[in-house]
Amino acid sequence: MSIRVLLVDDHTMLREALHLMLEQEPGIEVVGDLGDGKGVLEAEARLSPDVIVMDVSMPTVNGIEATRSLMRKNPAIRIVALSAFGYKQFIMEMMEAGALGYVIKSAAGEQLVRAIKSVARGETYLCPETSATLVAANHRNNSGKTTVSSNKRLGRREIEVLRLLAQGKSSPQIGNDLHIAPSTVDVHRRNIMDKLDLRSVAELTKYAIRTGLTSV
Repeated sequence: MSIRVLLVDDHTMLREALHLMLEQEPGIEVVGDLGDGKGVLEAEARLSPDVIVMDVSMPTVNGIEATRSLMRKNPAIRIVALSAFGYKQFIMEMMEAGALGYVIKSAAGEQLVRAIKSVARGETYLCPETSATLVAANHRNNSGKTTVSSNKRLGRREIEVLRLLAQGKSSPQIGNDLHIAPSTVDVHRRNIMDKLDLRSVAELTKYAIRTGLTSV
């Protein structure tokens, strides 16, 4: 019996390429694909996939939020995270949200097939690049070379603030977008800088681009 797969990725060319590749793999059937996490709950209910391949960084509803929503609705669904970045925070956020697998896009292909088949069996699968990231991070922690502040992951609201800061928005504009006071935005910005050990909005913007939080 084939593993029914739903692809969710906002990069059309990559999504189409993965669709074609997976369709040629014995034992895998691609039942649909989406360009955003917004419609994933409806698609999951309609298509009944066994495994969802979920891009982490997407507009409107990102992969972390979509995964949380899916797991609340159907804890039995299997999710493989797919990202251009092997950043520790993304890996941990996706796994904590409920994903069983994590594959870097540059390694998609054989690694993605392995991940799909592994999570379909209820097993965890991390591609080698992802495993190396976690091992290195753990080694730094054990060696005492990582500060307490940099070990702290950003909260959901902090990620939203960081994304908007990287887009060049001011505190009042961000406050308006998120329905919070500008002074609260400033508090979040200071906390983000402390956690990431960064000292300027320019550094925050570079960080956001590097980790896929924004493309601008």
